[in-house]
Amino acid sequence: MATKSEAPPLGRPLLVLAGVQMVGSFAALLDATIVTVALDATSREFDASESAVAWVSTAYLLTMALVTPVVGWAIDRFGARRMWMSALAAFLAGSVLCGLAWSLESLVVFRVVQGVGGGLVLPLNMAILAQAAGPKRFGRIMSLVGIPGQLAPILGPVLGGVIVGTAGWRWIFIINIPLCLLALVLSWRVLPAGNPSGEVPLDRIGLALLPPALVLLVYGFSRIGEAGEASRALPVLFLGVGAALLVAFVVHALRADAPLIDLRLFAHRTFTASSVMTFLHGIAVYGPLLLLPLFYARVRGYEADDIGWLLAPQGIGSLIGISVAGVLADRYGARPLVIGSTVLTFAGTLPFTQLSADPPAALLSAALVVRGFGVGLLGVAIATAAYRDVPEGRISRATGTISVVQRIGASSGTAVIALVLGLQLADTSTAPAAEAGAYGHTFWWAAGLTLVSLVPAALLPRMRPAADRQDAGGADASPRQRSDSGSPAS
Repeated sequence: MATKSEAPPLGRPLLVLAGVQMVGSFAALLDATIVTVALDATSREFDASESAVAWVSTAYLLTMALVTPVVGWAIDRFGARRMWMSALAAFLAGSVLCGLAWSLESLVVFRVVQGVGGGLVLPLNMAILAQAAGPKRFGRIMSLVGIPGQLAPILGPVLGGVIVGTAGWRWIFIINIPLCLLALVLSWRVLPAGNPSGEVPLDRIGLALLPPALVLLVYGFSRIGEAGEASRALPVLFLGVGAALLVAFVVHALRADAPLIDLRLFAHRTFTASSVMTFLHGIAVYGPLLLLPLFYARVRGYEADDIGWLLAPQGIGSLIGISVAGVLADRYGARPLVIGSTVLTFAGTLPFTQLSADPPAALLSAALVVRGFGVGLLGVAIATAAYRDVPEGRISRATGTISVVQRIGASSGTAVIALVLGLQLADTSTAPAAEAGAYGHTFWWAAGLTLVSLVPAALLPRMRPAADRQDAGGADASPRQRSDSGSPAS
């Protein structure tokens, strides 16, 4: 067994590269939480409903899911440095356009542009550092660069609230400009040029089937609840076409040699259970991220800068949960950790289901700490279990698949919660008590979707094998370190 002293030092070049990567990825990490605080101000300026403004988040998250499968191909075809610079440029362009948006529709379109860059930045960050660090240093360097991802859930709402309260919601996007420009300059100077392979195969059939299927399914589902009887045919058509394309992709992926997403990985029971829980985790995290700032603004009447501080306890709880999850996963295994963290997440959501009783702010803040702690534990527990039975040669494909599933869950979560909230508000009066009840009922849906994670948890192993636990003591990357890519901010 290698001792700690035998492990190669990180070295200045690698630390400099990691610092540059952190600058580039921090804006994308922050964007997942900072924008939610601005949703109320955005909807009021554009006179948009809750379900319509939810697409500001849904479009970004769904686009991130759609571009993730092509990251590996793009790196081989064009090189990591060129793709990294292109991703930063796309994120920068999308941020500028979002800051100039003149309608809700234009803002959603520009969020798609921003999502292309954001969806590429985070996987590229992992790939570049993995290549530069090598297996003996990868765990340590990822634990270092994972710090911004752990801080984003805390800093995002607070910073977003301050910006919206003082400068306006457009500055939520404009603030990305100096960060992206700095990252582009530093990346040009620091990143190695790399050696692109040239022509490499791309699953073009899969690319033509899967992205349209996901877009049509999410969009059709989000619109079917709003449409009246006469106009419901079009959303139903979207759902039907999306489902047909998805079935066609499944048939193609099971036959192809190098599919866009390797569905054969789902032959492994633990990976399948982890993927289902990853999807549900995305819903459990991002659905309430949409709901909470709207509740505090429209039911409690808080200003944006206050809302940021009110949401910070959830980020603090998540940070604590992520920090201790690795040790708990090593000691107790994935199944007990998933069950315990699911129950904690559910318990932290329960006080928000009783909004008609006007619970005190202190109780809701305490509940957010509990909820954040459960969410942090759950994300790490799922990531720890996901790769247990996957052959070493297919780990990279498994990582891409998990990332796609998590982001589809996140975009679906915002769409589902926005749909439920819209239906609840449509059936109530505008009286404050009735509006609070509508939000409370919607939180019941969020709580219920969280509990569904207990079903696939039954397929997880009770404990990690003894050999795995023994190897973990000398391995360079612990489960906690490997889980950074599966955190809510990613």
